[in-house]
Amino acid sequence: MDTTTPLATPRVAPRPAPTASEHAPAGTLGLARGSALYVASVLGTGVLALPGLATRVAGPASVLAVALVLVASVPLAGTFAALAARHPDRGGVASAVRVALGPTAARATGYWFYLGVCVGVPVVAVLGAEYVVAVVGADRGAVPVVAVALVVVPAVAVGLGVRVAGAVQLALTSLLLAAVVVVVAVAAPEASAERFTPFLSEGWSGVGSAVSLFVWAFAGWEVGTHVSADFRDPRRTVPAATGIALVVVGVAYLALQVTTVGVLGAEAGSGTVALLDLARTGAPAAGPVVVGVVAAIVTSGVLTAYLAAFANLGQALARDGDLPRPLAALSGRAGVPRRALAVTLVLSAAYLAVLVATGLDLEPFVRVHTSCMVAVYALGMVAALRLLPRGTVGWWLAAVATVLTGVLLVLAGASLVAPTLLALAAVAVALARRRRPPR
Repeated sequence: MDTTTPLATPRVAPRPAPTASEHAPAGTLGLARGSALYVASVLGTGVLALPGLATRVAGPASVLAVALVLVASVPLAGTFAALAARHPDRGGVASAVRVALGPTAARATGYWFYLGVCVGVPVVAVLGAEYVVAVVGADRGAVPVVAVALVVVPAVAVGLGVRVAGAVQLALTSLLLAAVVVVVAVAAPEASAERFTPFLSEGWSGVGSAVSLFVWAFAGWEVGTHVSADFRDPRRTVPAATGIALVVVGVAYLALQVTTVGVLGAEAGSGTVALLDLARTGAPAAGPVVVGVVAAIVTSGVLTAYLAAFANLGQALARDGDLPRPLAALSGRAGVPRRALAVTLVLSAAYLAVLVATGLDLEPFVRVHTSCMVAVYALGMVAALRLLPRGTVGWWLAAVATVLTGVLLVLAGASLVAPTLLALAAVAVALARRRRPPR
């Protein structure tokens, strides 16, 4: 992707000059910690369940599905990396949309992510808690308590600043990758080539179903745009971190899928989760403990990445007048958006309360999360086509990604009700502003 030509910035309506407290200090994230944030935002809860689910719907050809989704992730990841490198800002995709399409579209994009995608926080926490509770044999009533506990460390890390969060993320990502390597290493000797035949046991329709499952697994590339301003050298480090994350995530998912098929075959996913079955195959005594640790690490890593993104976006939206102005304040020498983080945690707690009240039914929350994510992707790709120099690698990646997000919008169908309502709220704010008397 091209990251050398200066950004041609279309005219936008001027906004009040930010106060000194709104300016974050120079970025501190280097390549290692930045790569860890990217890896954790993508290599998430999918490692716990998706290998087994994909094998169930596609058979051995689920390995092909992983490869296809990995290839399809390249234009999306590359486009977001090009945007983040050329236009680093806490607002992430919303800031790019503001420059390219104006304040109302940016406000809608910000609301989709901050209010809609944020629904995923309790979903991730509950998913991690479900596995931890299952592994230790506790009562399912403990799931909400464990879910809250899993949010504590990420929230504290983000509250201490991106440098601390990056260090925590580096440690968590290293532990996660080590755990994946251990599970694959202990289970791989039990693999058999016979379990890969017939390869297309469920036909091409099964491959398509597995692809749709792994879209969830490879989502998260937009998170890096929200912490792009925290990198020391965004133009060089963001593309490099994205490339490293693509390789690491791709190898991890492919290795897990090949091992799942080779060891478990058609029985994959028949137990609690495929990862647990793999661990039990290679190490019956220690396997469940390993999976419980992996579940906690995955949850903490994903939440650290997303809470940092939500806090930065909330601060940027307040800075631009789309959320209450006091949320734009930054705290301490590190310039941490603690007020925006606090609001994010309150919002997440409210969503968790609704989730508990509805019997921990995750499906409606997942639908809201994914539909808002797809909406963010769609406007983000349109903004990229306008902002990136025409004919460059980044621009062509955005063109391909625009087609892909168009397909995802069609597949979202009725789930687009949530982003539609949030977009109407953004338009309502714009209309209310126009009626205000000039100051």
